[in-house]
Order: sequence, then structure tokens, then C-alpha cells
Amino acid sequence: MTILDVRHTTIYRYRRPVRLGEHRMMLRPRDSHDLRLIETNLKLSPAASIRWSHDVFGNSIAIASFAESTTELRIESHLRLETFAQKRPAFQITADAATYPFIYSADDRIDLGRLLDRQYPDPTDRVGSWARGFVRSKPTGTMALLADLNSGVSAWVSYQSRETEGTQTPVETLNRRWGSCRDFAVLFIEAARCLGFGARVVSGYLYNPLSTASGAGTTHAWADIYVPGSGWVAYDPTNGTIDSSDLIRVAVTRDISQAIPVAGNFVGASDSYLGMTVDVTVTPERAEIRKSATR
Repeated sequence: MTILDVRHTTIYRYRRPVRLGEHRMMLRPRDSHDLRLIETNLKLSPAASIRWSHDVFGNSIAIASFAESTTELRIESHLRLETFAQKRPAFQITADAATYPFIYSADDRIDLGRLLDRQYPDPTDRVGSWARGFVRSKPTGTMALLADLNSGVSAWVSYQSRETEGTQTPVETLNRRWGSCRDFAVLFIEAARCLGFGARVVSGYLYNPLSTASGAGTTHAWADIYVPGSGWVAYDPTNGTIDSSDLIRVAVTRDISQAIPVAGNFVGASDSYLGMTVDVTVTPERAEIRKSATR
């Protein structure tokens, strides 16, 4: 059990006052057996009215509406949460899915739906051919195959932090052989779907006490693969980890474009936008603080 303090600040700056349109924020995780939300606080400047909803995936969405013009928009999210490391038994997978290839049950295929489908154009099957290269034999171990694919992404692609918006297509990432965490995740997910696995995008934060992991100290993206018997298993190809307790899940989606932490628009001159900065800190709560809070 670990109690973490997550502070996520996003600042947009403008050359002259602009009118802000609605901004959509995915910053609040859902409680689960591996995460408990203790406290949350969302502050915006200028002030805004906020309404909450759930999207089609069940993610918690905050939508902000602004009344006044501004030269700066500041969004500050503070989370205090408790994470619980999962200890899955080795090879916790149904017998009929232990070896690859396997077929999901009829119900699973219906419920997974488009999470089984490839999302990006690939006329020469570049990604599919690359993914099938990890199938050493038929049959082969399902978990071993997924582990090889997970480590194979980071072996093929070099990590490069990128502040610009957007995500490379899987083909672009394969050809360029570099990318950010979201590019790693999208390539892994598309490759897994090529092999018939149900996969989804996960966005959130990466906590690493040594701060040596790629993507630590910022928003992070990884993948979930649906494994019969285990359910959704987290694969972080950026760091080559599987089911890591250092991943703090905020949202799950079908496509990376649906997992943007902050999205919005403004009305003003085209040259008004000066840029944005994002600062994220994830720190453990010290034991002595916890003790004093319980006295």
C-alpha cells in the first residue's frame, strides 16, 4: 500500500486576451480494488463553472465553461490516492487461452467489440508483419508472446520525449524508430490487435521512486490487454514492465485521441496562442505525515 500525492498543472498563455471555449479534462481516476481516491481538488484560473459526466468508457470527465477573457489559463489538479500492489498468481490464465493462437469466447468478442480492431491505415501490413515476427512457433505461450512484444517495442524504438500534440501512427513509429510513451503504447496496441488480442489505451501517471523510468514525472500512456482468466493486464512498452504497481490509471479508451488529459479551444486572433507548459509531480506521502494525520 502506498499513498501518493499527484499534482498536475497545465498553463496556456496568450499574447492578448482571448475568450475561452469549453475545456474537457480527464484528470480524476476511478476507485477500484487497486486504487482508492482519498482527496481531489481541481482549481482553474480564470474561474469557471464545472459540470461532471462519464464518457462512453465510464471515465470521469470535467467540462469547464468560462465567462471572462484572459491571457492565461491555469488548470491545477491535486490528487491524494492510495495504491495497492496486485499479486497475481503466475500463469493466471484460462486453460483454453494459455497457448496462442486462441479464440475469445463469444461473449468476450461481443463485449470487446472495436477494441479488437486495428485503428490505423496500413496498406502494406507493415505493423502486422512486424507483430507476427514475435510468434516463434504455433502454438506458443500467450503470456510469453505478449511479454516478447512488450519488450520488442522498446528494443525497436528509442524513447524520445515530445511536447508537441498528437501521436505518430504505428507505421511512422516503426519507420522512424523513435517516439514518446504514447507512440510506444499505440504501436504495442496496434500490434497486439494484429495478433487478435483485445487492447485498450490507458492514460495516467507513472510513479517511480528513483525517477529513472522513461516518462516518469509527466502524464503517461500505456496499454491494457484482455487476458481470459486475468482480465485487463497493464503493459508499459516504454519501460518494458508488465502489471506494474507504479502505473496510476486515470482513464481508459479505445484510441489515444480519446485520452487527452486537457482539451479545449479559444476565440481570438490566430497569433494569440503563445504555448503551454505542463508540470507533473508524483510523490509518496511520508510515514510521519500519515501518523500525525491519524492522531
